[in-house]
Amino acid sequence: MIILGIDPGFAITGYGIVVHEGNHFETKTCGVVSTASSLPLSERLLELDRKLGMIISEFKPDAVAIEELFFNTNAKTAMSVGHGRGVAVLCAAKAGIEVFEYTPLQVKQAVAGYGRADKTQIQQMVKVILGLREVPRPDDAADALAIAICHAHSYRIMSLKER
Repeated sequence: MIILGIDPGFAITGYGIVVHEGNHFETKTCGVVSTASSLPLSERLLELDRKLGMIISEFKPDAVAIEELFFNTNAKTAMSVGHGRGVAVLCAAKAGIEVFEYTPLQVKQAVAGYGRADKTQIQQMVKVILGLREVPRPDDAADALAIAICHAHSYRIMSLKER
């Protein structure tokens, strides 16, 4: 199964493509899509759509896993991230790919086995699980890979329950 993990954002959206077969993971690519703050909102969203569309077209994922929004206080930040998240979900829908959503707690539990794991612990586990030489950079790319790993583990459990 080819999984596109997305760490949603507006200025920076992390992405990671992993192939999961049995107990084996292979990282195809990871990185970020950045949009210039000098551009109007509509052009930034269009740029995000264009770049995510290219990633989907190139790697043809079977599933898209995206992190659910969680914000305590800053509504303006939540709205901005929500715009980027909406574009990512729409890109998957346009390509006919099912979208799976995970909370930060679910991602942490799936990757580190502990829902209160810190960012460094998650990044180190991503490195280990994917057999990488170093922690993926920037952080948004590592987070996207963690979301993809979460889906791989969660999907396997969902599949077993359906049998």
